[in-house]
Amino acid sequence: MKKITAEKITLEKDQILSLRKYAEEHKTKATIQIINSFLPFIGIWILMYFSLDISYWLTFALGILNAFFLVRIFIIQHDCGHQSFVKNRTAQKIIGYACSYFSTIPFNYWAKSHSVHHKLNGQLELRDIGDVTTYTVAEFQEFSKGKRFGYRVYRSPIVMFLIGPIYYVFIHNRLAKIKLPAFKSAKKGVILNNILLLAAFTILGFSLGWVKFLLVHVTILVMFSIIAIWFFYVQHQHEHGYKQWKKNWDYVTSALKGSTYYKIPRVFNWLTGNIGIHHVHHLNPLIPNYNLKKCIKENPWLNQFPTIIGFRDSLKLASNKLWCETQQRMISFREFYEMERRGLIPVPVSNKSNG
Repeated sequence: MKKITAEKITLEKDQILSLRKYAEEHKTKATIQIINSFLPFIGIWILMYFSLDISYWLTFALGILNAFFLVRIFIIQHDCGHQSFVKNRTAQKIIGYACSYFSTIPFNYWAKSHSVHHKLNGQLELRDIGDVTTYTVAEFQEFSKGKRFGYRVYRSPIVMFLIGPIYYVFIHNRLAKIKLPAFKSAKKGVILNNILLLAAFTILGFSLGWVKFLLVHVTILVMFSIIAIWFFYVQHQHEHGYKQWKKNWDYVTSALKGSTYYKIPRVFNWLTGNIGIHHVHHLNPLIPNYNLKKCIKENPWLNQFPTIIGFRDSLKLASNKLWCETQQRMISFREFYEMERRGLIPVPVSNKSNG
């Protein structure tokens, strides 16, 4: 099988520097985003509570809508973690922590893990912090039957897009499992986040009635988790993405080729805080979400490099399961087993031992 080498994307220095102006804060835009994210969320939340007297299906429909507003709130938290939403450090922390008690995702601890994702996105040496675990074809070939089965279950649609997201929001973010020294101080924030959430939920449960409270809030959180994980999956699990061992890895290429430009209808782009413009976000995470559209409009050259997908195209990405180093693309399990049956599994380009 012919070996395909990953092409390195090289930008001129002035191209990268030209993006700095979009990293400037805009206090009015930031304030408006806070208002038009939190107020609708709270208003729909109250409406959901009263809609239970009519029909849970009405509540469920409102819950889907409100989950998108929670995504919008989380994007504010996300930007505060990047220190991009506003420049004042104290304001960043206040806004970020306030958002975290709505999203339930601990602010400082998550921001640190997300920072690792940005710094090392696409590096095959580290795939267990802030990323969807993805094995290479060569690795999967060496798995035992039991380990192959476990990975197939993990990458199945019901786990990846339903059970996994629920676990991530309800359980994973309640725990501080990362052992790296940089995360030691942030673990206290996870505990504090859990205590304050438990206190808030207890008060709301006893005040509004546990059944009604759980029907409303769990619905929002479940739908929020599914939407959030779907977007993250689409942003980095596309066929012609970018995954390399450290010795061959390049930051600019990882940002522009390893992240998609998810072109979705304007209303969903607004509800998700422009996070679909993910290639630019990875190239310069200091650009706040409210400046991303302006950035690509005034710099169309940015869209020459990433995989551009619409919603219909994104549905096909669910079949991507393994990274083929030789072909430099994601493949399905069906493709893998066909290659294995025909004896066409390629020798890996590189591995940990020589990386």
